[in-house]
Amino acid sequence: MEILYITVQVALALTSILLTMTILLHRGRGGGLSDMFGGGVTSNLGSSGVAERNLNRLTIVIAIIWFLAVVTIGLFTRFGLV
Repeated sequence: MEILYITVQVALALTSILLTMTILLHRGRGGGLSDMFGGGVTSNLGSSGVAERNLNRLTIVIAIIWFLAVVTIGLFTRFGLV
C-alpha cells in the first residue's frame, strides 16, 4: 500500500505543476495575470481556435487526474492506510 501512496503523491506533484503551466498558457481575455506575463505575445501565438480547444481539453484532463489524486490521498489518510 505504501508504494501506491507514494505513486499517488508523485502523480499529485506532477499534475500540480502541469496544471499550473497549462492554465498560464491560456489566452488572456483581458486584464488578468496573463497580461502581466506578456499577454500580447502569447495571444498572437495562441490565436488558433483548434490549439485553444486542445489546450482546454488537456487542462480538463489534468485537472481530473489532479482531483482524483487529492481524493485518493484523502482516503488513504482517512482510513489510516499509510
